[in-house]
Amino acid sequence: MPILGLPPSLYPTKPAHFDIEKVIRPNILALHPYRCARDDYSKGILLDANENAMGHSIPAPSKNVPNGTTNPSEVEAETLDADLEHTLSLDLHRYPSPTHDPIRTRLATLRNIPSQDYVFLGVGSDEVIDLLMRVCVAPGKEKILITPPTYGMYSVCAQVNDVGVVKVPLELSGAEGEGGEKGRFSVRLEEMKKVIDADPSIKLIFLCSPGNPTGTLIPLKVIKELLDYENFKGIVVVDEAYIDFAGEDASAVALLKDYANLCVMQTLSKSFGLAAIRLGIAIAHPALIQILMNTKAPYNISTPTASLALSALSPSAVSSMREKVSKLVSARAYLLESLAGLRSLGLGPSIGGNNANFVMVPVLEKNGSGKPDNTRAQKIYKTLAEECGVVVRYRGGEPGCAGCLRITVGTDEENETLLRKLRKLLEVL
Repeated sequence: MPILGLPPSLYPTKPAHFDIEKVIRPNILALHPYRCARDDYSKGILLDANENAMGHSIPAPSKNVPNGTTNPSEVEAETLDADLEHTLSLDLHRYPSPTHDPIRTRLATLRNIPSQDYVFLGVGSDEVIDLLMRVCVAPGKEKILITPPTYGMYSVCAQVNDVGVVKVPLELSGAEGEGGEKGRFSVRLEEMKKVIDADPSIKLIFLCSPGNPTGTLIPLKVIKELLDYENFKGIVVVDEAYIDFAGEDASAVALLKDYANLCVMQTLSKSFGLAAIRLGIAIAHPALIQILMNTKAPYNISTPTASLALSALSPSAVSSMREKVSKLVSARAYLLESLAGLRSLGLGPSIGGNNANFVMVPVLEKNGSGKPDNTRAQKIYKTLAEECGVVVRYRGGEPGCAGCLRITVGTDEENETLLRKLRKLLEVL
């Protein structure tokens, strides 16, 4: 059954063992997508979508605070109104573009891919995760494969969609170092192949690279071996939310030209510092992108989000993003060095690859045994938040993360405050 909207010239041919029409659920292939009001015409006198022709009803911001106004709440209200000026100038009474081609084009340029046909936009990566499951995995019959410890939303979305979850934990031993092909939190390829061979109902494999909470980059060689494995007929999804913190040539996007069975997820939440606007990205072969476009809600990306995203992808903004990423990577190195100075107080060496904008360190038993201590770690986590005003993340319940706290790299001032307060707590708890 053909993919509606996909030109025959864009049907995938590589790898040879992959047939996208056998991966997509038959009801999705047969779906005739909803036709948006703006699909055909977006200019002129627009009387097609039952929008409010009078515009929105939010009062225009005042240009100046009235003379004599001293009430702090009134001054604050006027300032907030002024902050809304750009947003209110947008066509908020009109439905947004269903495709947002300018954003997709800028992303294609940024990630060095052929065209916008390889790019899909979602409401955060979570919409992409959910949509991939809905189009590929039959509820109650088929499954996804995940590699704990990993991002929790894969399992949540699977449960919501009544999709089975097969787990192949990452390598949890640090006997061969951190990350890479064999170290701690590396992918256990041979074990994954055995599971795939035993269960043909697995349709999607979710890999997080760099991992959350592991901070560990998966080598492209490992991803390529999975993509080449002929017994797996589904799609490998590589979640690259933190990829810009991992250095050059780390992204699996480089593999797309040869692998239509690959989908790379990215986001503007991390390196771009735009978590509030909720813009997630899928980068994949045009065949899969067309399926996602056919299935998504008609106007999933709002006009304010689109306006901010387009600005964030301008050359000057991308340059600024890269400068900030560089500063955070330097701050990460300083934070790791400073945390190492707390070893004598029962803070273990960091674990994982440290390829993201966070680090993970185990809190150890205070008696010097060198063993991770979940109870002590939880006490420190709660006291930091409730008494010291510093919030980190307790991850001790995850496989291979006993006693661990995940710490986001903050500003220089935030990092110093964390280090000072953590030292004091390690001394007394």
